[in-house]
Amino acid sequence: MTQQTLDSPEAVRLLVDSFYEKVQADPLIGPVFTDVAQVDWASHLPKMYAFWESIILGNGAYDGHPFRPHLIVNQKHPLRVEHFERWLTLFSATLTEQFTGETAELVRQRATQIALVWSQKLTYLNTP
Repeated sequence: MTQQTLDSPEAVRLLVDSFYEKVQADPLIGPVFTDVAQVDWASHLPKMYAFWESIILGNGAYDGHPFRPHLIVNQKHPLRVEHFERWLTLFSATLTEQFTGETAELVRQRATQIALVWSQKLTYLNTP
């Protein structure tokens, strides 16, 4: 598989699509997306394209509150550290498989920060 740089909307879409294929097939977090959150992929994926384009390309494509849906899911099914660890493992594997260069490493660092902060917030909220 030829690796490419992560520097265009098309590359971001490849990242998101490849990542969410892994998510849907994953036995730990796949059911959280499909059964608990009941994600409508046709509407979710364009939001994720915009979210990651904003982070990677700095184009301001995303306008929303990305943590809010996680709070809603967490009320139905408490999200634990291992969910975020798996999310990060799958995301990092997708970056490694598909992309090369400094931007890919910066995106990996940003994803790590997101997973850590969101996991900590939800752990705090889940603590009695």
